Amino acid sequence: MVAASLVPDAFYWAKSSKHFDGRITIVQVSTVFGEDPAYWTLALVGTDQHAMPADFEIIASAELADGYPLRHAAE
Repeated sequence: MVAASLVPDAFYWAKSSKHFDGRITIVQVSTVFGEDPAYWTLALVGTDQHAMPADFEIIASAELADGYPLRHAAE
């Protein structure tokens, strides 16, 4: 999946040799730096960090389980 096909605020399974020791993790597409796709980043779920989409291999979209709301690191 290429960055152009990412959806704002959506969650994806992804992996990166630069983050999480290459382990598969969940990331969220963030528009905090701007609405234009050129400014999108990936929020690293469970942290307060963002990374560039090019740093990750997107594996598949991730669905949140009903009844288990996502809490952001700042909460």
